Amino acid sequence: MGTLEILSGYRNDLSYGCSFQTEKFMLEHAIMTQIICIANQKGGVGKTTTAINLAAAFALSNQKTLLVDCDPQANATTGIGINKATLETTLYHGMIGAAPLSSIIVNSDIDGLKVIPSRVELTGFEVEMMASPSREKILKKLLYELDDSFEYILIDCPPSLSLLTLNAMTAADFILIPLQSEFYALEGLGQLLQTIKRIKENLNPNLKISGILLTMFDRRTNLSFQVAENAEKYFKDLIFKTKIPRNVRLSEAPSFGKPIILYDRSSAGAKSYLELAEEMLNAG
Repeated sequence: MGTLEILSGYRNDLSYGCSFQTEKFMLEHAIMTQIICIANQKGGVGKTTTAINLAAAFALSNQKTLLVDCDPQANATTGIGINKATLETTLYHGMIGAAPLSSIIVNSDIDGLKVIPSRVELTGFEVEMMASPSREKILKKLLYELDDSFEYILIDCPPSLSLLTLNAMTAADFILIPLQSEFYALEGLGQLLQTIKRIKENLNPNLKISGILLTMFDRRTNLSFQVAENAEKYFKDLIFKTKIPRNVRLSEAPSFGKPIILYDRSSAGAKSYLELAEEMLNAG
């Protein structure tokens, strides 16, 4: 059995549908916070780029949004324009109980978008909390204190299926999966879907897939269209209509500490993330 058939089997086992389109979702989340973790254990697929720019697009659509950097590499923190050297507290301090939640939330350059930043000390969380009971639910308990202060909370996960990623999936209502439009894109997806299935069974039965987002899409190559065709064939309604293109300006923006919408709003990358936010808002 090939990779695509195996993935299709996982999809059927998990009984996913695009939950943004269900009546139950619309009733339950009409005024409640939607927590979305952005995860894929494969690196370089556009997780952080998506977390930063989707959060910015939501905020510019008048949605109160919180970006949570759950990756010790802290690329979302620097990419949104926060100087890590000036921070006194980060997500790490909140998760180990050394600082209240209110003290670790900082402003961004966009009204309506706040950030819980990260730094390298977050690597210590997994070691320090390994023996702690309910260690997978620490982030969920922390975010529970917000009490619907935001319409959207986006969690940027590390490129691994680590304790931090498990915390993000346990805290989330939905998982958004960036999928690179390249040859091996679908190879690692089975492991991620199996992890999601286990999270649903043991830690978070309400976790749903909001969608699979095709990133680094190059309209000049047949390969990108082939990956999109295969993904749409086996995952159907889980594939977002919006595709994130390969875009030089999108790659440049993090080095200036700005979301693409502030760096170059006319670029193809900025337009695509605004379209993605509109697609999600209209569906939900």
